[in-house]
Amino acid sequence: MARVFDRWVRTAAAVGCLVPALAAAQAVAPGAEAKSRLARLHQAALQQNYQGTMVFSAAGVLSSSRVAHYAVGDQSYELIEALDGRQQKIVRHNELVYTLWPQSNVAVLERRERLGSRGTLLQTVETRALEQYVLRVEGRERIAGREAEVILLQPRDAWRYAQRLWADLGSGLMLRSDVLTHDRQVLESSAFSLIEIGVKPQPEAVTQPIQRLGSFRLLRARHEQAQLETEGWTLTRPLPGFVQSSCVRRPVEAQAEDSPTRGEHMVQAVFSDGLAHVSLFIERYDAKRHRKELQSTLGATSTLMQRRGEHWITVMGDVPPGTLRQLLDSLERRR
Repeated sequence: MARVFDRWVRTAAAVGCLVPALAAAQAVAPGAEAKSRLARLHQAALQQNYQGTMVFSAAGVLSSSRVAHYAVGDQSYELIEALDGRQQKIVRHNELVYTLWPQSNVAVLERRERLGSRGTLLQTVETRALEQYVLRVEGRERIAGREAEVILLQPRDAWRYAQRLWADLGSGLMLRSDVLTHDRQVLESSAFSLIEIGVKPQPEAVTQPIQRLGSFRLLRARHEQAQLETEGWTLTRPLPGFVQSSCVRRPVEAQAEDSPTRGEHMVQAVFSDGLAHVSLFIERYDAKRHRKELQSTLGATSTLMQRRGEHWITVMGDVPPGTLRQLLDSLERRR
């Protein structure tokens, strides 16, 4: 249930619509109560030990993944393994993230410093989201055989989508998440179809794949902390309600440890309103790779690609296309 390049990582599924009885039960939660609900969701994502199967549905396409998350003291472990299509595993131990492609024997290692505070690749909700969304309690429903409270986060403006969340009554863990249009149509859905919560941690089950990389070609994607301003860019009109959560210089392509040359780099800035995320990528224009400007939407994810002189700009996120257009139009080159 995660976002951005991390969105990818996200997996889950449409498990059907709310029963009609729930539609009538809807109440705005008071400020302190709403904050408490979101804090519980956030902490459950970081602290609970769980494993199961998630299914993701968008634009008529279904995909599923096996997911495991274990917290052992100050150590955090996570595994996301695609069960459909090309074999892929994403393994995380604290801030180290390995992406494995067994069929081609390639592994990419990244150090994601920001994971230290989030502690998960999957979607979490921050309490500051209440500045941009109104929380409504819509009742209860069963998801993956467990009782869950249904919560609607209704945006206060048109810059973001609504989201409906199902929180496990016992643990607070998010079991399902739907992204909705302004008229409540489901753009995409992510959900556990099977889950065990409170399981005994099995960190060795997560780390085992990265201990057997002898036959893999290991590539590294090194990130360096950066700032848009020092890279020569500025935003004249920041996105309303979105705060920059990170900015790094990262390679366009991961490289082997012994690579004799330093490859091309891009700047990536991520913005969040506590629930939704938007990524901005800036790289040198390359006619071989950047052939056509693009505007597309798949499920809740919109993407804009555009040439700006010597640079190629990409903005993407789980927000309406107009939000990305605002970000792109406000980006200016200062040197």
